[in-house]
Amino acid sequence: MSVKSKYQAVLELGEKLAVQDGSITEENGVLKIKGQTKTQYEKNLLWDKIKEIGGEKATDIKANITVADDSVYHRHTVKSGESLSKIAKHYYGDPMKYKQIFAANTTILDSPDLIYPDQELVIPNL
Repeated sequence: MSVKSKYQAVLELGEKLAVQDGSITEENGVLKIKGQTKTQYEKNLLWDKIKEIGGEKATDIKANITVADDSVYHRHTVKSGESLSKIAKHYYGDPMKYKQIFAANTTILDSPDLIYPDQELVIPNL
């Protein structure tokens, strides 16, 4: 199996996330990938996938992933049935961090209990 096919799921995730300025090369059994994600959250998704496939200290892949907007952790479009605590659990693993999301979005939110589908929320860096 080629190293590129081994990490195919990483490449597909990069396409799904619309990674910009991407390049992929293979040299001496090492896959070298480069690109820019929109946010730190998307960069973390790619690294998590790399570690899932290659382990914590993979030697057959080198990734240079930069972030276009490091002023936020992510931007989230609210879906029906979501709450700030559910969104906080998704991004931070802690539903109580909803307060930080609310504080970062007071320009569009009047109450942490009132969010609506299609609102775009800033998910702040913690």
